[in-house]
Amino acid sequence: MLSRLKPAVGSGPQAVDMRKKKGKRIPQLEELLAQRDFTGAIALLEFKRHVGEQEEDTDLYIGYCAFHLGDYKRALEEYENLTKQAGCNPDVWVNLACTYFFLGMYTQAEQAALKGEMSIIYHFGDEKKLMSFHQNLQDITEDQLSLASIHYMRSHYQEAIDIYKRILLDNREYLALNVYVALCYYKLDYYDVSQEVLAVYLQQVPDSTIALNLKACNHFRLYNGKAAEAELKSLMDSASTSFEFAKELIKHNLVVFRGGEGALQVLPPLVDVIPEARLNLVIYYFRQDDVQEAYNLIKDLEPTTPQEYILKGVVNAVLGQEMGSRDHLKIAQQFFQLVGGSASECDTIPGRQCMASCFFLLRQFDDVLIYLNSVKSYFYNDDTFNFNYAQAKAATGNTTFSACRGFLLTQMEKMKNDLAYLSWLARYIMNKKPRLAWELYLKMETSGESFSLLQLIANDCYKMGQFYYSAKAFDVLERLDPNPEYWEGKRGACVGIFQMIVAGREPKDTLREVLHILRSTGNPQVEYIVRIIKKWAKENRVPL
Repeated sequence: MLSRLKPAVGSGPQAVDMRKKKGKRIPQLEELLAQRDFTGAIALLEFKRHVGEQEEDTDLYIGYCAFHLGDYKRALEEYENLTKQAGCNPDVWVNLACTYFFLGMYTQAEQAALKGEMSIIYHFGDEKKLMSFHQNLQDITEDQLSLASIHYMRSHYQEAIDIYKRILLDNREYLALNVYVALCYYKLDYYDVSQEVLAVYLQQVPDSTIALNLKACNHFRLYNGKAAEAELKSLMDSASTSFEFAKELIKHNLVVFRGGEGALQVLPPLVDVIPEARLNLVIYYFRQDDVQEAYNLIKDLEPTTPQEYILKGVVNAVLGQEMGSRDHLKIAQQFFQLVGGSASECDTIPGRQCMASCFFLLRQFDDVLIYLNSVKSYFYNDDTFNFNYAQAKAATGNTTFSACRGFLLTQMEKMKNDLAYLSWLARYIMNKKPRLAWELYLKMETSGESFSLLQLIANDCYKMGQFYYSAKAFDVLERLDPNPEYWEGKRGACVGIFQMIVAGREPKDTLREVLHILRSTGNPQVEYIVRIIKKWAKENRVPL
């Protein structure tokens, strides 16, 4: 599952008690802002407003502090009031645009941004407008930071890193840029590098919610969910304002760290708040075998990131296979090809898996193996990978025992009971091990799937000249369904066993079971075959 990493909001320590105490001076606004104590700053500003000591920019500062506490509705109220005043500062419109943006009100955000001589157009997918503003950016810090942000949102993480590092060379005091660099490295899967860069910021700001969350996400990728959750424990225990503004983010990630626990309680309300919440809820439904619900949640999503393309492709692939829908399978194949063939993903593990999936759907299994072979060392204990790898080998005609090893490595009980798994594993027959395939059937309960497996064993054994188990399988099939085809198969298999006994390639005492299998059928042809077998047995002194 993906973890949500939201870089745009700061954090602050516990609020300062603004009541004047004996021997204590009231802190100045600049001090509180420097300490990122936005709750304390708001308390001071509101106190001054109440006693009539309001300064010129009090409303602007209250909106600023509310924004950084994640109280976007309060910030929106302050900024909108300011825009109604004569001679409104253009910076107010910029701040209002950012507030609209974080509330998901993108149309209003663009309108406010234009009044503030800037633009927020990425979320509209207007490539031409984006490029026109891109060309207007100058070689000044503010514009370069905007350019880096555009690169980040377009998944051009290395380009964003280059800009941030260049700015940091001349502005070491811009500590927060280390968080952005660490975030980019996280997106590039360089979790250890992300940790090193993040440590620079955490040494100076140890209580930053965003930084601690990113550290937890790195631990999740490097270690496990428990290690990640431990990183957030102190933040959750403190119940500070630093935690309050990002509690939805933390609640979301705890579901991820705990393997989906509480997903249905936590994720649905966050679907339109945290983008990854929708993706993780899709994954949860998918793992619960509720493919239709997963599809309903993702069908209207226009993918913009490799992860979104991959997830939408997987859901369409499974739904297409379940429904026998060529349309869904074609969509899945196109999405996989789009990711696997892209310049940024073609040499990544997910990219190569996508190309393997694309060729799998196209039934080009030699090509599937080329891509899976290139990444198999990373998936030795992965059940799904081993199963798909073994399927691809079997589909190319490689049914040796070593090729079946992928099926044997599978540990998931759900997968072991799947008909596709059992059918492929029954290819033991091709390795001259029909008894193992027969034992697979004996372990199953009577069902439509066990009937299908019987048909596979009966026909494959017949094809491979393993007539004893073919006869046993056809015998059971005939008892379950008196279809003339099953009698013909059983008759041919029994005659095949008899011929092998005559040729000395089967034990003679097998004749007794052959007669028992034949006599379980009321067909008049049985007596003729039985007479011939008995005559040969008498001549060769074989006791029946």
